[in-house]
Amino acid sequence: MSNPLLSLNYEPAIESLGGDYFDEVPAADFPQHILRFRNDQLLPTLGLDPAQVTDQHFIEAFGEFHCVRPFLALRYHGYQFNEYNPNLGDGRGFLYGQVRGTDGRLYDFGTKGSGRTPYSRSADGRLTLKGGIREVLAAEALHRLGVRTSRCFSLVETGDALWRGDEPSPTRSSVMVRFSHSHIRFGTFERLHYIRRPDLTKKLLDFVIEYYYPELHLEASNAGVSPAEKYALFYADLVKRVAELVALWMAAGFCHAVLNTDNMSITGESFDYGPFAFIPTYKPEFTAAYFDHYGLYCYGNQPFICKGNLEKLQQPLAAAIPQGDMDAALAKFGEYYNAAYRQLMLNRLGFEDLPEADGDELLKVTIKMLAESQVGYHDFFFELRRQFSCTWRDDASLIFSEAEPAELLAHWRQFYCHVLQSLSADDMDKMAQRLRQHNPEQSLLRPTIEAVWEPIALEDNWEPFYELVKRIQDS
Repeated sequence: MSNPLLSLNYEPAIESLGGDYFDEVPAADFPQHILRFRNDQLLPTLGLDPAQVTDQHFIEAFGEFHCVRPFLALRYHGYQFNEYNPNLGDGRGFLYGQVRGTDGRLYDFGTKGSGRTPYSRSADGRLTLKGGIREVLAAEALHRLGVRTSRCFSLVETGDALWRGDEPSPTRSSVMVRFSHSHIRFGTFERLHYIRRPDLTKKLLDFVIEYYYPELHLEASNAGVSPAEKYALFYADLVKRVAELVALWMAAGFCHAVLNTDNMSITGESFDYGPFAFIPTYKPEFTAAYFDHYGLYCYGNQPFICKGNLEKLQQPLAAAIPQGDMDAALAKFGEYYNAAYRQLMLNRLGFEDLPEADGDELLKVTIKMLAESQVGYHDFFFELRRQFSCTWRDDASLIFSEAEPAELLAHWRQFYCHVLQSLSADDMDKMAQRLRQHNPEQSLLRPTIEAVWEPIALEDNWEPFYELVKRIQDS
């Protein structure tokens, strides 16, 4: 039987741009191929029935790397902790292929841990098994929380013994395939500015708009706008997408950890999760990466950093977009972010919308209570979902009646009750539904990840990992 993963209609989209943007590379040969994770939830997006795709099909395509199209290591640069680095590019991965989903959108299969490339420098081009597991979990948790994110399509253990400074070594190895809308980064454009090729910048802009901003592409074509106007509309759309993305992270209590410009997608989708973490409690200064000594990429800085990265992107885009248009677009970042964050937090509190004054005050008192009480951030929202009762509308003392410390909850409890009193019985039923939708039962704090990694490392016991994935997806 033919392999359905190899029989997909792969499109030469990025390949059609020409060799100025990538290098053709081979995949590594691995000692073994053990499929540890396959994301059956994604197969229908490709028009595939999970029952018709075997584990061996996954191994052939994404472990042994049978070729369909050339494998492309993409070229890019980036600002890393505010220092420009021209020595980047896909150093342990490549673009495996691009396929059209049943929704008409173009999707990428991108590898991580598939071997050395011209951009590996002194590294081995491999991915630790624990690193692959962490990204599987991060992507599924963020997807459940409604965050626009890449997801892991497969994870194959490869049998190499790796040496790492941040893990007990030797440690096990893996190769992961990431499923996303695009692997084009802010740093892809920054490289073109560095090598002084504005012609390639415009060519890439046209490509990005055609493939990843199809509504804008169609609108610009029908309206007959100039290229400069089209490019300006793209940047304005990207600003909005990034502002809304970082609002999703903040509401989810997620700290990306390494928001370098090479880790930011041109589609406004989050991907490439290294030392990420979900905050245990509400602390803006919470920092996920052990090497972020000054807290540059701490949880509370994420809106500021993302806006700054959009500002850095203006330098290469100035080859095609008037500066005034970019400045006007970026000036709306705060407006987009605040509106999105307000709505997301109201949803987590159970509301579809509230009058402006009530909504703003509820958000203010909620953040103040979370910061001062240091209750578990994720526990608070889950307990809100679990304990919510229509009786709360009539008696504030019933809201988290057994919670400690009660005095830190007092003002929040009173205001929450005040807002509930404006709702009808039907509104209260819908509120309970929203709380279930926006507040999953399963969180992904670091101890939870360690609890599933330990049995894998010590006993090769994968059941806790699979159970956690299922809880995340079903919660």
